Amino acid sequence: MKAKETSHAAPLILFVYNRLAHTKRLVESLKMNVGYEQHDLYIYSDGPKTGKTTHDEAAKVEEVRQYVRTIDGFASVHIVERPDNIGLASNVIDGVTTIVNQYGTIIVLEDDLILSPYFLLFMQDALDMYRGHEQVGHIQACDFTGNPNLSDTFFINWTGSWGWATWARAWKQYNVDGAFLLSELTRRKLTTQFDFDGHYGYTRMLRRQIQGKNDSWAIRWYASLFLSDMLALNVGHSLVQNKGFDGTGTHSGGGQLYASSLYMQPLKVTEITPVVADEQAHQAYCDYYKRNYGFWPRVRRRLRRTLQGDFGR
Repeated sequence: MKAKETSHAAPLILFVYNRLAHTKRLVESLKMNVGYEQHDLYIYSDGPKTGKTTHDEAAKVEEVRQYVRTIDGFASVHIVERPDNIGLASNVIDGVTTIVNQYGTIIVLEDDLILSPYFLLFMQDALDMYRGHEQVGHIQACDFTGNPNLSDTFFINWTGSWGWATWARAWKQYNVDGAFLLSELTRRKLTTQFDFDGHYGYTRMLRRQIQGKNDSWAIRWYASLFLSDMLALNVGHSLVQNKGFDGTGTHSGGGQLYASSLYMQPLKVTEITPVVADEQAHQAYCDYYKRNYGFWPRVRRRLRRTLQGDFGR
């Protein structure tokens, strides 16, 4: 289906699974957003995993489904209930592909986020502002660096997955073949740059996806745009909080390393020209990863976890 070319409110797509409290909290914050009622909402509910806890898992999934069936107030609400568990990556890839190709733009949410009341306003303004800029492929509204020197908005050669948006023209660059992406990064000698000057293991994450040790759609999206020389518009004030690091999610962990404070004011989208990566922002991310993921920070965290395990009761 050909993507619509109109500039109406971008559709929202929400991925849910078995976390009722998280899902409610996200929807409540979403409905506090200015103009939320102008957006169509698509909810993709993955099916329950099978195994020893099949019954409990299915009950939790059904709880979430019963709740999302009651959601109203949006321009329209559409729910896709997967009969089987296909995993977050397949759910996201299929859902985003379907909706962005229908509308031309999309705003993507997962159930563990909390949004500023001005999140949607920012995302829509950014989608409209950079609609025709072929070099811009992604919009991300979460900042976890806590760096006070970041600009309100800036371009960076990186894609975050916590409250993001894109266009059909950019999503066409998405390559699900992690092995190809890694071979290109290696062939073009870009792995160090891809890893923020070697301070964070994004290449390792991609390698583990290839090996089947994780099922990350996001690392392949990052690599796809990185290799296509497409930039992301990011923010210096976070309009998103991720509350999924509480052990309830499949890909949770990290504690307070990605904590952010919600910016509770409108964040203006001003056109940035030329469209080039912000070197100061790149360095801010390098500093963040070095500070939190260098050798000694990792040793201290491991020691702390060990001590808590032995003496924390």
